[in-house]
Amino acid sequence: MPTDHLLLRAAKGESIERVPVWAMRQAGRWDPEFQRVRAGQDFFSFSEDVERAAQVSVLPARFGVDAVILFYDITTLPFAMGLPFALQPEKGPMPDRPIRTMADLERLNPDPHPDSYAHITGLLARVRQMLAGKLPVLVFAGAPFTVASYCIGTGKDLAATRAFAAENPKVFAGLMDRLGHATVGFVNTMLSLGGDAWQLFDSWAGKLSETEYDTWAQKWHVDILAKTAKANPDKPSILFVKESPYLDKLCAAGAPVVSLGEHHNLAEARSRWPHLVFQGNVPERILRTGTPEEVRQAVKNCLSQGGGHKHILNLNHGVDRATPPANFQAYVDAARGLI
Repeated sequence: MPTDHLLLRAAKGESIERVPVWAMRQAGRWDPEFQRVRAGQDFFSFSEDVERAAQVSVLPARFGVDAVILFYDITTLPFAMGLPFALQPEKGPMPDRPIRTMADLERLNPDPHPDSYAHITGLLARVRQMLAGKLPVLVFAGAPFTVASYCIGTGKDLAATRAFAAENPKVFAGLMDRLGHATVGFVNTMLSLGGDAWQLFDSWAGKLSETEYDTWAQKWHVDILAKTAKANPDKPSILFVKESPYLDKLCAAGAPVVSLGEHHNLAEARSRWPHLVFQGNVPERILRTGTPEEVRQAVKNCLSQGGGHKHILNLNHGVDRATPPANFQAYVDAARGLI
């Protein structure tokens, strides 16, 4: 298998001929081909259908991206640990029976066997077969705070998550302990089976106070990144916290690649942390609401700030469902210097 993929070389800080490009949620509902392949299936049935999930994982390749990321959800891991989820409209993933007590917690297996997420390991194998080495394959996991929020049924509602943690501190701490341990095992398995690099998502941690962030987010970022790097020193990691106000903590967590939000200044980050690679940070709102020319200009501005080195072009977060496909194509083409 090739070891000189552009994105992997960029992630390792090596010399690159151009900045590689991909996007979070690049396989998603905004793409008519994605909808065609999904054919109305509910989310979890669809993601467990290895052949269809593989088809949509590789769909972005036709736009010219420099990596594919497997199509599954961060709740895949707690599901494998023994907590089923269903996707509810406007609410997102909701647990079948939210974790509320120590007894609930004890039912979660901190060491799920790979057989319990066999559809994901099968997906990785199938995507690698389909790509035949043409592009690197990214895998991912949710960080304990964000995943715990879904496990207790509060999701994006930070006030409700805080209230639960205050009322049930041992349950919440124990839940994150189990999730952190399981996350290391899951990521190490996926990388050992052929994942080329991986991203840790802590989507809701950016809204925490600094003290909360240190306890519920940073502690786990450092631990998970260190343990996965020890087991897979040649597989780069990417840390993503949506619009985090704690860039210094992101940059100290141990990931060689740090994903930036819209409010971060890429040029300043490159200057302050020259040893790191930065990912981002074209505003997804421009892809969603702008013209192809506005998208092209946003990409051009981002590439200029990045300086053409130690940079992976991406968005500040995922591609929105309302994004016109022509704008996504303009985003990729501009990154590749085609327009």
